[in-house]
Amino acid sequence: MPIHPTAIIEDGADLHETVSVGPYSIIEAGAVIGEGCRIESGARIFAPTRMGAHNRVCHGATLGSEPQDLGFTPDKTRPLVIGDRNHFKEGVNISCGVKSEGGTRIGHDNYWMAYTHVGHDCVVGDHNIFVNGAGLAGHVEVQDRVFLSGQVSVHQFCRIGSYAMVAGVSGVPQDVPPFALADGHRARMVGLNVVGLRRNGFSSEQRNRIKSVYRLILRSGQPLAESLVRAEQDYPGAETEQILNFVRSSRRGLIAYS
Repeated sequence: MPIHPTAIIEDGADLHETVSVGPYSIIEAGAVIGEGCRIESGARIFAPTRMGAHNRVCHGATLGSEPQDLGFTPDKTRPLVIGDRNHFKEGVNISCGVKSEGGTRIGHDNYWMAYTHVGHDCVVGDHNIFVNGAGLAGHVEVQDRVFLSGQVSVHQFCRIGSYAMVAGVSGVPQDVPPFALADGHRARMVGLNVVGLRRNGFSSEQRNRIKSVYRLILRSGQPLAESLVRAEQDYPGAETEQILNFVRSSRRGLIAYS
């Protein structure tokens, strides 16, 4: 197991025999690091972290650190659970959980660019990209194949739906629905994430269905409850169901539509 002699692996840390650890990194007692993970220089893996296989943690990243919560005490610590094949670039910071039993949860195949931040009790799905300086406050949910551009800030308890894209330097105060393109100082929906949909194999028929559903929900002038029922009737399909389920389960409401 290639562990640099300057690395500190505390007694009680559980590392698979194939894990590599670079110079001056610290892995605390209680942390679990899965097969094939690569921990580079100067990283710190805190005790409540449970990491799957083939993750890469670059210089200066901190995973499972105490949440930035003024009410936090050590007895409230909940785990940070990470899946497989995630890539954490330089300076990434992800907090442990504090208020939910499941703690902070990260899925598979996510790419975190330098100095991105994830607050406590967030839930992140699979195949997402977080560009430099993007940050999630506590209790944020990010679904799958989302693209958050540089310096995006997401308010606590917000949700970002699958295949959504948020443009750079946007503040997200409410939920961003699936497939949406959001932009602005206070992010507003400005259209669909057409490039992302094409890259992920959505046909023109699927894209047109998504467009029609949002046109009905957001621009018809009908009460929301009525427009949701009509969308289900007029535009049946998996994408419609995904949008309707997201909207109906929203607690903070959706971002505005430009």
